[in-house]
Amino acid sequence: MNNNFPFDQFLKSSETQEKPNLFQETEKKQQPQVVESNEFFSQEELQLIDTEIHNSLKSLVNAQKYNAFFDGALSLSNLTLDTIEFRVPSNLIKSMVQKNMEQIEQSIINALGKEYKVNISVNEQSRTLTSSTSRPSENTPSLVHETKPKSVKDITFTLDLTPTKDDLLSKVESRYIDHMNPEQVGMIIDPAKTFDNFVVGPSNNLANAAAIAISKNPGKDGKYPSLYIHSNSGLGKTHLLHAVANGIKENYPHFVICLITARDFMKEMIDSLKDKKLHEFQKKYSEIVDVLMIDDIHELKNKESTQNEFFHVFNELYNKGKQLIFTSDKAPEEIDGIEERIRTRLQWGLVVDIQKPDLETRIAILKRKAYELDLYLAEDILNLIACHVKNSIRELEGSLVKLSAFSEMMKVDIDTEMVKEILMLKDLDMDKKVTLDQVAKASSQYFKIPVADLKSKARTKDIANARFVAMYLSRKIVNATQEEIGNFYGGRDHSSVVHAEKTISKRLESDIGLSRDVLTIESKL
Repeated sequence: MNNNFPFDQFLKSSETQEKPNLFQETEKKQQPQVVESNEFFSQEELQLIDTEIHNSLKSLVNAQKYNAFFDGALSLSNLTLDTIEFRVPSNLIKSMVQKNMEQIEQSIINALGKEYKVNISVNEQSRTLTSSTSRPSENTPSLVHETKPKSVKDITFTLDLTPTKDDLLSKVESRYIDHMNPEQVGMIIDPAKTFDNFVVGPSNNLANAAAIAISKNPGKDGKYPSLYIHSNSGLGKTHLLHAVANGIKENYPHFVICLITARDFMKEMIDSLKDKKLHEFQKKYSEIVDVLMIDDIHELKNKESTQNEFFHVFNELYNKGKQLIFTSDKAPEEIDGIEERIRTRLQWGLVVDIQKPDLETRIAILKRKAYELDLYLAEDILNLIACHVKNSIRELEGSLVKLSAFSEMMKVDIDTEMVKEILMLKDLDMDKKVTLDQVAKASSQYFKIPVADLKSKARTKDIANARFVAMYLSRKIVNATQEEIGNFYGGRDHSSVVHAEKTISKRLESDIGLSRDVLTIESKL
C-alpha cells in the first residue's frame, strides 16, 4: 500500500460528515418537547377549539356576564402541550376576565380533557376587519385592500368602526368620571336641582328646612338672613344652594341672585384690579346683588386681599338686609388662614352641618337616582350598594351612573353578580356584624348611662330615652325580633319594644337633637 495515501484527510472528512448528524441527534433530545400551535394546529383548528371552550364557558357563567366580558373579547391564540394562551383587547377586559379564571379553567378541561396553564395577554391591535371571517393575526392592519390596485382610483379600503368592548367600557368609565368630577367653570343655577328631588333624612333635615324657609322668605324679613352649611364633600351642600336659588327665583323673580364659588369670586376681584375696575366689582356685590351664595368659602383662606373685599361686601349686604348663604367642608372655627373678623361674621347666622346619610336615606337616594336614569334594579341590589357606599351621596349616585352606562353600552340587564364585579364590592358576609350587646354599649357610652340601668326597671326620663334609642337601633341595625330585644332589655314584652320604635320614629321627624344622637351612635357601630 502506498504510504503517501492521505488517510488523515479521509478520516477527518468522514468524521466531519458524521459529527453533524450525531450533534443534531443530541440537540433534538435536549430540546423541550413543545408543540407549537403554528406547526401542529392550523388557524381553523384553533378556532374549533376556541368555539368548544366558549360553548362550555357559556354554561358556567350567566348570560349577562358572558355577553359583557367574554363574547368577542376572549380569543384563543396559542396551544402547547401544557399551556394555553388567550388574547383580550385591553387591560380592563383582562381584569374582568381574570376574576372568572376558575370557570375558564373548567371550560378548558371540558373541551380538551385535561388541565392547562392559562396565560392571558393583551392584544393592542384588537380591532377586526369586517371583511375577514377568520381571527386576525397579530400583524393584521386595520386598513387593508384585497388585491393590488392597478391605479389610484381602484384603491378601496375596508374599515370596521364598530366599537370594541374596550371602547364601550371606556365610555362607561368616562361617564362615571364626569359624574364624580363635574366641570365647574363659573356656576349657573341648575334648574334640575330642586327641593323636590333632594332626599331628606335625619342627616340633613335641619339644613333642608332652613333652605326651604329662606327660599320662601329671604333676607332680613326671614328667619335666617345668613346661613352657613358645612359637611364633607359629596353630601348635598351644592344641591341645596341650587334648590334655594330656584326657589327664590320662583317666589321672587325680580331678585338678583349671585351663585358663585369662592375661587371665582377671588378671580373676579383680581381681574377687576388688573383692569382698574375695582369700583365696578364693589358696586355689583354691594348695590346690585339681593342674594349672595358662595360655595366652598374656605377657599378664601390665606387670601388677604380677597378676604378684605369679602369683609366689606358682607357688611354692606348684611346691613341692607340681603340674603347671605355660604357652604364649606369645615365649620367656621375650623378654617385656618382666615381673619377673626370674617370667622365671626360667618357665625352670625345659622350654622348647620350635614352628616353622612343613614341606610334608609341612602336607599331612598338610590331609588330616586334610578328613577331619573330610568334604570331598573332589584331591591336586593339597592340594599347591596347602600350597605357598601356610605360616605358620599355623589359616590352613591355615581355607582348608578356607572351601572346605567354599563347596561346601556353592553345591552345587558344588571344582576347582583355583575354589580359586585363592576363596582368591586365585597360580599356582605364580610361586613362587620353588629350585635345587641354592641348597640347597648354604644348607647350607654353616648348617653353616659350604665348598661345595667338600660336593662333595669328604672323609668326616669334620661334612662327611658336612652333605652328607647337603643331598642330602636337594635331593630334598625341588628334586625333583631321584638321578643329578642325585649328579653335583652330586662325581660320586657314585645309591646314595650313596639312602643319604643314608634316613639323614636315619630320624634325623629321633628327633633333635630334626637336625629343627631341617633346618627352619632349609628356611625360608631
